[in-house]
Amino acid sequence: MNYKLKIFSQIIAIVFCAFIVACEFENKDAYIPFEKVGKKTVVDPHSFSNFNAVQSTHLHLDLTVDFKAKKLKGRVDHQINQLTAADTIIFDTKDLNVTRVEIDGNEVSYFYGPNDFLLGRALKVKLEPNTKLISIFYETATHAEALMWLDPQQTAGKEFPFLFTQGEAILTRTWIPCQDAPSNRITYSAVIRCDTNLIGVMSAEKLDYNELGVYEFEMKEPIPTYLIALAVGHLTYAKLGDRTGVYAEPEMLDQAAYEFQDVEKMIQTAETLYGPYAWGQYDILVMPPSFPFGGMENPRLTFATPTIIAGDRSLVSLIAHELAHSWSGNLVTNSTWNDFWLNEGFTVYFENRIMEALYGNLVADMLMNIEYQELLEENGEIMSGKHPEDTKLKLDLAGRNPDDGMTSIAYVKGALFLQTIEELVGREKFDVFVKNYFQTHKFQTITTEEFISYLNYHLLEPNHLTFNTEEWVYQKGIPNNHKVITSIKFERIDDILFQIDSTTPYATLKLDTLNWTTQEWIHFIKKLPSAGITPNNLKYLDETFALSTKVNAEIKTVWYIKCIQNDYTAIRKDLSAFLIEIGRRKFLEPIYEALANQSVEDKVYAIEVYTLARPNYHAISFNTVDEILGVHY
Repeated sequence: MNYKLKIFSQIIAIVFCAFIVACEFENKDAYIPFEKVGKKTVVDPHSFSNFNAVQSTHLHLDLTVDFKAKKLKGRVDHQINQLTAADTIIFDTKDLNVTRVEIDGNEVSYFYGPNDFLLGRALKVKLEPNTKLISIFYETATHAEALMWLDPQQTAGKEFPFLFTQGEAILTRTWIPCQDAPSNRITYSAVIRCDTNLIGVMSAEKLDYNELGVYEFEMKEPIPTYLIALAVGHLTYAKLGDRTGVYAEPEMLDQAAYEFQDVEKMIQTAETLYGPYAWGQYDILVMPPSFPFGGMENPRLTFATPTIIAGDRSLVSLIAHELAHSWSGNLVTNSTWNDFWLNEGFTVYFENRIMEALYGNLVADMLMNIEYQELLEENGEIMSGKHPEDTKLKLDLAGRNPDDGMTSIAYVKGALFLQTIEELVGREKFDVFVKNYFQTHKFQTITTEEFISYLNYHLLEPNHLTFNTEEWVYQKGIPNNHKVITSIKFERIDDILFQIDSTTPYATLKLDTLNWTTQEWIHFIKKLPSAGITPNNLKYLDETFALSTKVNAEIKTVWYIKCIQNDYTAIRKDLSAFLIEIGRRKFLEPIYEALANQSVEDKVYAIEVYTLARPNYHAISFNTVDEILGVHY
C-alpha cells in the first residue's frame, strides 16, 4: 500500500470510528456484532480469586463427615492451569481452618489476605512455573454458613441427623477452599466418608460406595462452584423413570414419588423446546423443612423443599423451574452475580413454557399472573427503599451480599423482558433463538453485555426490529411496553370479589371452591377487598376452608399475611408452629415483615417466636430475618 493511500485509509478509519461513537451516544441500543465482542476478562466483585491468571480446572474432595463435631474434615486437591506468569494462586475461603498446603506432594507455606465480613479472606499460595496440583488440608467451622447440621428431631424421622450444603451465591468457600466465582467452571470428584447408617449424595454421578460408608462421586461436566452440593442423611430412593428418581427420608418417600410422577414428562417437554438434557440423570432430593429455598438446581440432583408436597401436584411448577435451570444457569451461567437475571429470567420464562405445554394456557397464565403481581409489589417496595437501582436487570452489587439481587426483578422482570421480545418477534423465531443460545454457550458463562450483543446480532437485526433493550436492562423499574399478563380464571374470581363491600358477610358469597387450584386460592386471598375484611369474615373463611391448617404452604402463607394485616390473631397457634417448622425464606420473609410492620405488639410476638425458630433456620434465612426484626444473636 502506498503512503498516501495508507494516510487516506487511516483518516477514513478515524472518521468511521468517530461516527460509530456518535451513533452509540445518540442510540443506546447500538451494539457491537456478537462475533466481534469476544470474551472479556471478568472482574468479579465477590471473589478474591485470580482465576483469570491461574485457574483451578478440577477439584477433588476427600472429606469425612463428623456429625458429633459438626465439621467436615479432609482435603481438596486443585488441578490448576497457569494462564499467565503469575507466581501466586488465590483461593476464596471463609471461616475455614487450613492446617497444611502441599504442591505436588510437598508441603509449602501459604498466607492470608485481610478478613472481610462478607467475602471471607483470600488464601494465597506461591507457585512454581510447572505447578500442576495443590492440596489444601482443612476443616470447616461449626458455624460454616453453607452447612446445615440437623439434629434428629429436626428431621421427618426424628432418629438420624442430617447434613446439607447450600453454596449459592458465595457460600461454597465456607466448606471448600476454591475459586468461588461463577465465571470459573470446573469439574470435580469426591470421596465422602460418613456413618454407615447414612447415605451420601452429591451433585455428581455416584461411582461407588461400600459398607464402610465411603462414597465416590464424579462430575465430568464443568460447573460453577456454587453448584457443588452434598447431603448426608437417612435417605431412601424411588425410581420414577429411566433417568429420574427421588431421594427422601423413608417417612416421605411415597408422598414425594406421587408428587413428582410427571418429572419425566417435564424433561421430554423441555428437550422438545430447547434441546437435549445434558446431565444424564435427574434426581430430586426432598430436603428437611429448614431448607431455605424452594429448590436448588444442583446438576443431576435438585434439592427441593418439602413444602411443595401438597398432595395434589399443584406446586410442581417449582420442579419445572429447577429443571429449566439445567439449561439456563447450569448449562449457560451468569458471569457474575451482577448478571444474575440471565440465570433466573430465562428460567422463569422456560418454566412457564413447560407448564403451558403440560397443563395448558389457563394454568400457565395463572402462574405468570401471580408472579407479575408480586413483581409489581416488590418493584414498588424497592423503588421506595434504599436501593431503587436494584430494579435494574443488570445490577451493581459490589460491597453488598449478592443475595440482595435475588428478587423478583431478576426472576420475573427478566422473564417479562423475554416474553415481551417473544411477542414482538413471534414464538417460532424466538424458540429458534433460545435453542441456539443454549447450544452456542453451553458449559460457558456469559455477561449481560455479551447477551445483548448476541440478541441484537442473531434475533433483532435479522428481523429488522428495534427494541428498548437498554431501558429494560440498565434503567430502573418496568418499561411500559411489557407484555400484558392476564388470566381468565382470575377474572372470574375478580367478579366475585367485586360483589364485596364493607357490609358483605362472606357466607353469602356462595363460593364454589371445590375445583380451585392453589393459584386461584392465592389470588382470592390476596385480592380480598379491605373494606369487607372483618374478624367474623376471616373466621368464616378459616372455619369453612381450614386455611390456617392446610397442607399447602403457599396458601397458608398468603392467608397468614392477610390475617396479620387485619389484626386477626386467632391464627397465632398455627402460625407459630409454621414459623418454627418451616425454614424456606420465601415464606418467612413476608410473614416476619408483616408482623414487624403491623404493630409493636405484633413485632414482640414475632421476636418471641423467632427466638424459638431461629436454630431451625439456615444462615440464608436467619440473616434475612435478623435484619427484618433488627435483632442480633
